[in-house]
Amino acid sequence: MKLYSGTQCLFSHACRFVLKEKDIECNVVFSNDKQVEEMVAELNPYGETPMLADRDLVIYDGMVVNEYLDERFPHPPLMPSDPTTRAKARVMMARLRRDWLDGVQNSIATGTKLEKSLNRSLSDGLVAMSAHFSENKHALGEEFSLVDAYLAVLLWRLPHLKVNLPRQGGRMLDYGKRMFAKPAFQESLSTVEREMRTD
Repeated sequence: MKLYSGTQCLFSHACRFVLKEKDIECNVVFSNDKQVEEMVAELNPYGETPMLADRDLVIYDGMVVNEYLDERFPHPPLMPSDPTTRAKARVMMARLRRDWLDGVQNSIATGTKLEKSLNRSLSDGLVAMSAHFSENKHALGEEFSLVDAYLAVLLWRLPHLKVNLPRQGGRMLDYGKRMFAKPAFQESLSTVEREMRTD
């Protein structure tokens, strides 16, 4: 099994985090040379990372890759077992992607400054979510899930994006620190991502 990954791609990072959290044996190939980029372009019509090759199966789109990994390697489960809560998790991930993740990834990929409206949306939205973590350990309650994988990789990039949360976002920042302290998170970081933070 091979995961073709960007060195600072937010969605690739979430996949690497899931691989480490589940302790899945997988060869991570970073797309930082022309040969790898050509391979990705040949197998993926969008020519982008992350892309997972598992025997004859090729999967792209980070959220699809992570759901596949969770179903292919069910322990520990990173999606709720009941359909209602699982649907809620998918809605949360879809909202994260639509509201923030795609815009953030585009900014990182193009090396451009985050738009003011997105910066404000991130700051205000994360502060609004912060209260949730005064009563819950993770995004869906007590158990780590795929939603946490996306929130964690987003929070890691806040200093790089020059997004500063006010004091009211303290619970969210504390949650982020707990995610960053996980061995699986530390092992998932690329060299470029590690350099995004100095704290």
